Parts: sequence; C-alpha cells; structure tokens
Amino acid sequence: MTPLVLVHGFLGGARQWQEQVAGLSAGLSPGLSPGLRTGLSTGLSTGRRVLPLDLPGFGARVGEAAPTTIDGFAEAVIADMDAAGIERCHLLGHSMGGMVVQAVLARAPERIERLVLYATAPSGALPDRFESFETSKQRAAADGAKATARRIAATWFAEGAASPGYPACAAIAEQAGLAAIHAGLDAMAAWRGIGGLERVACPTLVLWGDRDRTYAWRDIEALWRGIPGAALAVVPGCGHAVHLETPVIFNAIVARFLDG
Repeated sequence: MTPLVLVHGFLGGARQWQEQVAGLSAGLSPGLSPGLRTGLSTGLSTGRRVLPLDLPGFGARVGEAAPTTIDGFAEAVIADMDAAGIERCHLLGHSMGGMVVQAVLARAPERIERLVLYATAPSGALPDRFESFETSKQRAAADGAKATARRIAATWFAEGAASPGYPACAAIAEQAGLAAIHAGLDAMAAWRGIGGLERVACPTLVLWGDRDRTYAWRDIEALWRGIPGAALAVVPGCGHAVHLETPVIFNAIVARFLDG
C-alpha cells in the first residue's frame, strides 16, 4: 500500500498528527533522524505506512535553522522522503505545508501518487488572513515567540483557545523560536505558487473548514477549480485545524480519497 507523508503547517509539528497516526511507536527505524523517528508508523488506513514530518525549525527540529523560502522547505521534505526510503507516496500538506507540498510536486511529480491540499492556497498572497504576515512579524518581535505562537494557534480553532484541541497544539507551536517564526512568515509571504495548476496530473483532494480565518474560500476555490478533476471537501463549523477539531470526519474523508 502506498505510504502517506504528512507535512504540517506554520508553527506545527509531527506530534499534531497523533489523531491521524495510530501507534507512533510502531515500525520505527533507529537510523532515522529525530524528526523522522517521531512518526514512522501505521495509521489513517489499515496497513498504510504514515510518515508525519517535522520541518526544519519546528517540532522536534527546533534546533535547526528554518529555510526562508517554500522551496527550501520542499527540499527538506524530499530529503526526508529519501532518508525514509520512500520513492513514491501520497502527500498531504496543511496550511504552509500545503504550499510546501505544491513545491515538492513541481520538483518531483513522479513521486506523488495522490495529493491532499488541506487549508492552503495556490500562492502566498493571503489578503483575507486574520492579520498580515508583516503584522505577525512585528507582534512576534514585540510580544516574544511563545506568546505569539500561542496567540496564532488560537486562531486555528473555531472556538479559539477554548477548543479542546488548543492546549496540545499551542504546546507544539510555542517550541518555535523567533527566527523560525520570521523565516516561516517570510517564506509564505514571498511564495508565488507553482503556476500551471491545470498541469497537475495526480488525483488531488482540496480540504477546508468553512470557519478558517487564515485561508478564505477564494483560496480554496482557486485550487479546486484550477486543478483538473480535483475533489473538494468542506467541513462545516471547523476552523483551520479540522484534523484536530473533528478528527474522525477528517480521517474518513482522507482515507476514502486515498483508497480511491
């Protein structure tokens, strides 16, 4: 069965996928980096190998310098796939991670069997984001990395900090340092997309929560209408973190798509 690689978004980490990955201790390879060892297992669909990554600068890789471009993050994902011995996979990217997997697709389309673009956009121009990237940078510098990470993480949930999924998500987010926060924001702001969405040949699912405050419907619609034959799933009453707010529904949607 084709493995699934999960790429988290800005201020995320591999540990945020625990509702999607069953038995994180299963199938570990001692030769992998700490970021890879956190999540090589079986999950989402019976018998499927699932690899949730930590991007440089985030999660278990907070000690590494974060790239300042989406292409730089894409190169890190490809390197992790190589290290894990994954030649071909299903690839799911959330938020900034959705931009990253599009860049991976542009570099190595032959390595992606099915693509899930989750709460993301075809470019880094996000006029409807809850605040501009520059404002986020300024507030991070003024308020500090941890306070900024927790504040931004609250915007990902329809119920804000009152959401049951918020504390664990915020704990992952606040690991990131100021340099990584600025790097991620700069990478998204400067990214202009892969262009030529009409040339995306692999089956693609576009997934979104209708109360997302980061990515607006027009971002989602541009992906859905721009990619030939793309499937669309809109989950009502959810914000930017559907996989944490309604994991059973999220998992069912993704598993159904991956199983064809």
